[in-house]
Amino acid sequence: MNLVLFDLDHTLLNGDTQSEWGCYLADRGIIDLAAYQEAMAVFDEGYRRGALNIRALVEFQIKILKPYPLSILHAWREEFVQERIRPLIVDAGWKAIVKHKKQGDELVLITATNKFLTTPIAKLLGIQHLIASQEEYDAQGNLTGHFCGIPSYREGKVTRFHQWLKEQGRSRSDYKKILFYSDSHNDLPLLSLVDEPIIVNPDPQLREHALKNKWKIVDFGIKRE
Repeated sequence: MNLVLFDLDHTLLNGDTQSEWGCYLADRGIIDLAAYQEAMAVFDEGYRRGALNIRALVEFQIKILKPYPLSILHAWREEFVQERIRPLIVDAGWKAIVKHKKQGDELVLITATNKFLTTPIAKLLGIQHLIASQEEYDAQGNLTGHFCGIPSYREGKVTRFHQWLKEQGRSRSDYKKILFYSDSHNDLPLLSLVDEPIIVNPDPQLREHALKNKWKIVDFGIKRE
């Protein structure tokens, strides 16, 4: 059995979960779109340069959720996933998931986006395991507006992956090989660790690295800005 890791945004989705979530909330009159996009533009620039303050981004996203009861957030999230995320799932991504399931592989969705948003997305994709940045809840089960643990971004993805293996009572030797599908140079720490990196419509930095190292590059039809 192989272990297959999938990045989410711009890999299985032809878009970005957090950007779509902001647009969804703005369309409902919950947040101001211009202010949201202005803040996200700063984070996006850092992401492209490999200098993103991931802790600030995760906290920014989670604080948006804090003022609302979970019952309302869950209703919004369900509508968001069906209306905004489902149409973004790329056919080639679906086919890759189905192929690996038929082969009996174990699948993991690993993303820097918070667990609140990505839990139903993993379910929609039919991926059993999820590694995502973890929002914090108080003793009553309400969001505190903060996160806990290590965000699953860059080297943090490697740390969180090792933590996940330990939590599952597994080790690398339990799998024939480990594969990882990703589009971003920010995933180089984990891509360099696995047995088979699979590069999906990569950004320029990752494409250069993949060509140099003769990594497999596939076309999922992802449109990059």
